[in-house]
Amino acid sequence: MSNVRDFATGTSGVASGDARDFVTMTIADQLFGIPVLTVQDVLGPQRITRIPLAPAEVAGALNLRGRIVTAIDVRRRLSLPPRAADNQGMSVVVDHKGELYSLIVDAVGEVLSLPGDAYERNPTTLDPRWREVSGGIYRLQGKLLVVLEVARMLDFKRAEAA
Repeated sequence: MSNVRDFATGTSGVASGDARDFVTMTIADQLFGIPVLTVQDVLGPQRITRIPLAPAEVAGALNLRGRIVTAIDVRRRLSLPPRAADNQGMSVVVDHKGELYSLIVDAVGEVLSLPGDAYERNPTTLDPRWREVSGGIYRLQGKLLVVLEVARMLDFKRAEAA
């Protein structure tokens, strides 16, 4: 294996020529991808219970088959305007350090298999909000897929410092 960084864990991953699979999602009309092996579940709108004194990005908690999952409002985490009232969003449940988190996004798309050698580091022109939570991009036909690094998304201290 070559020394290619795994987007979810920050560790060495597959060789650069191998394909990588991503669950795609949309947040504020921007296409994002999360490594498929990081995703535990994809859910429709869920009943979320607020958590008193939680950071603003924490929408609350939800019950997933008897397990309590922290729900993160990705729009709020990225300082974006709230979702339209008619869009309740979807949840992408991810595992981070043994804990489950539900990332509330606008919509979930398909699973894409992309060649590792098409991966690029974040360009300097990338929106700073996207750059903060991304390790790189893929240029697709007419679209830009921003690879979401779950560890960066869940690093609230980093967000407060920005």
